[in-house]
Amino acid sequence: MQIKITESHTPPGKLADVELQFTDGPLQGLKLIGFSVWERRGGGGRNVTFPARQYAINGERRSFALLRPVTDVHAQDRIRDLILDAYADHERGDENIAQATPLPQAPDATFRTDQEAISAPPAPPVKPAGDLF
Repeated sequence: MQIKITESHTPPGKLADVELQFTDGPLQGLKLIGFSVWERRGGGGRNVTFPARQYAINGERRSFALLRPVTDVHAQDRIRDLILDAYADHERGDENIAQATPLPQAPDATFRTDQEAISAPPAPPVKPAGDLF
């Protein structure tokens, strides 16, 4: 996985936009965008925001996190630390794309290969909903 830093100072307090670029495994050739590095209010360090989608209910704006932990609630902390380390390297003038240490995979994490997907039993047929009116 690589971390790409693009400096951005709009809005105030925002230091950079960040994307994760996958270099191997089932996500190779894809990137996950929507991360940002921010200066904390009061200047007490840095914060990372994760990709999210905003929506409104009764005029109230809410946010739906697009990257969530499956079981380990500290998984986001590892990503946050990697992004902050990559940003610190970027500030020191190191490469614009930082090589990230691979994240340890959870023991129960599974990925289906194309061959497994082909040999998997077919999904049960879906019953038609019928007329709605």
